Amino acid sequence: MSSLKESFLLDPNVVFLNHGSFGATPKPVFDAYQNWQLRLERQPVLFLGRELSALLYESRTVLGEFLNVDANDLVYIPNATHGVNIIAHSLQLKPGDEILTTDHEYGACDYAWGFVCEKTAAKYIHQHILLPVQSKEEIVEQFWQGVTPRTKVIYMSQITSSTALRLPVEEICQKASEAGILTVIDAAHSLGQIPLDLQKLNADVVFGNAHKWLMNAKGSAFLYVRRTLQDRIEPLIVSWGYHATPGIATGSRFIDYLQWTGTKDPTAFLTIPDAIQFMKDHDWDNVRHQCHLLLHHAIKRICDLTQLPLAYPLDSDFYSQMGIAPLPPSDIVTLKSRLYDEYKIEIPLTEWQNRQFIRISVQGYNSQEDIDALVNALEILLPKVAI
Repeated sequence: MSSLKESFLLDPNVVFLNHGSFGATPKPVFDAYQNWQLRLERQPVLFLGRELSALLYESRTVLGEFLNVDANDLVYIPNATHGVNIIAHSLQLKPGDEILTTDHEYGACDYAWGFVCEKTAAKYIHQHILLPVQSKEEIVEQFWQGVTPRTKVIYMSQITSSTALRLPVEEICQKASEAGILTVIDAAHSLGQIPLDLQKLNADVVFGNAHKWLMNAKGSAFLYVRRTLQDRIEPLIVSWGYHATPGIATGSRFIDYLQWTGTKDPTAFLTIPDAIQFMKDHDWDNVRHQCHLLLHHAIKRICDLTQLPLAYPLDSDFYSQMGIAPLPPSDIVTLKSRLYDEYKIEIPLTEWQNRQFIRISVQGYNSQEDIDALVNALEILLPKVAI
């Protein structure tokens, strides 16, 4: 994997263990992105007004094959937070309706649901999922205890942000389907980090970022909605797609409503096939495996250092390329600053349920030396920031 480091634009003087926040784009993908931008600027009216719709369809076709869904059931959006806002505002919730989620969810998406529930008098309910976890069955049982006759929507992350926990969404979607409950899955960290087959997942709605683990240019994400539900989806921004004209019209109300929201730079969407090709060219199944092994050893070494229990079994699929290790009570603001200022280590520290964690992302550009640098720095700094 060390050879892959040269394929990225990252500062070589920084130990970058925070791919999960915003991603990082390989040079060939970034070059393709800039080429699309140049094409746009050379003739913006032709590009945006007459060519873009077909180009987006070609890109969605490649992504659809990657996700095992039809291109016309996908639309491009800027980010996962945008996706949850579209869905939460579209569902026409009523007083007393319940949206069941976990207490591991991403703050911005929690805020979106909370905002809509305040306006509609629906209830947004966080079901506690214990850490450490031991089995998928345990998680499903804990979560399902929150289901009531008023549960209209189940919303959850496939891979959580703060705790980097892979939740058993396939099993929960199956139970929800049998119970007639709508499922909305946040796959912000899934695309590119784990195999993602939307047919097998069997959720009603899925949204996820392409600029994180797929390593595409920033501001690229997808929204999938089951075709039988697409007529319920409303645009956050009403623009020309609301009454689509030739050159913009796609033949799909779902895509027309959401695809054209006014003038913006859409070129990041067009490089998604390049990001997928980069992964194919570099045997990404093997890269993922090597990253997982590095992360496995990193978590073990940190837990050996702190003598704190693991958040999940190391020999499990509860994590892939992103994982957490618990920290002793610390001034984590100071710890984060000192990790970067003194050791040039870029890594997030998180809090969940009054517990502190370090969240480690391992991507193809990382190496054993990066893990060694992190563990050595923690060995020196943790005693100094203890509270």
